[in-house]
Order: sequence, then C-alpha cells, then structure tokens
Amino acid sequence: MPDRRRIGRKYLMFYSRVFDVQTTKLVGHLVDITPEGAMLISEAPVPSGQDFRLKMELSPDVADVPYLEFEARSLWCQQDVNPQFYNSGFQFLSIAPESIAIVQKIVEAYGFRDNRGEPGARL
Repeated sequence: MPDRRRIGRKYLMFYSRVFDVQTTKLVGHLVDITPEGAMLISEAPVPSGQDFRLKMELSPDVADVPYLEFEARSLWCQQDVNPQFYNSGFQFLSIAPESIAIVQKIVEAYGFRDNRGEPGARL
C-alpha cells in the first residue's frame, strides 16, 4: 500500500494508553502520531474500517487535561514484527483545534525521528 501521508510521521518515545470511550477498554498504546492520525500497538487486532470514539492519556508536560478525546477511523491493522502484537493505523475524523495543538506538543516533546515512507508505518 503506498504511503499517502502529506506530513512525516514521528515515532514516539512515550507510549500513551488509548481507550475506547464507549467500552472503556484499552485499545492500544500510541506508537506515532500526526495532526491527521495515529498508529497504535495492541495485543489484539483492531477491525479495519470501524469508527471509534477514543481517549488518550496525556502527561502534564503536554496538556493541562488528563485525556485527549477524538473520533477516529481504523484504516488498517497488521501483525507487528513481534507476532504477539498488532499495529493499527487511525485517521482522525473529529478533533478539536485545541487538541491539534496538543498533538503538536506531543510530537515536539516525545518524537525522536522522522519516519518517511518506512513500510508498516502508514496511516
């Protein structure tokens, strides 16, 4: 699948937990993020093409609120290099402008390298 992102993604050194708001279950941990979407790693596969209302834990150094809530669609899911885990790409469907600023702070605070066109790291 070709990489269609317009903005280079950053892998993160901080793995924030991401929960499904409706079920309160852990969906996965944040692996990388842009203002357009995110990639999570999880122990169970995430169905592709499903819409979610998610909330991500935040640290005090990036926000004054404990969670970032957003709507996202799962675009793909594939087994990780470690076969006990799965990587899933999400596209943000609805995210407030102030939340985009928090996403930028997360990338600035925890991002450590550009990921341009690496296989398996697309949205």
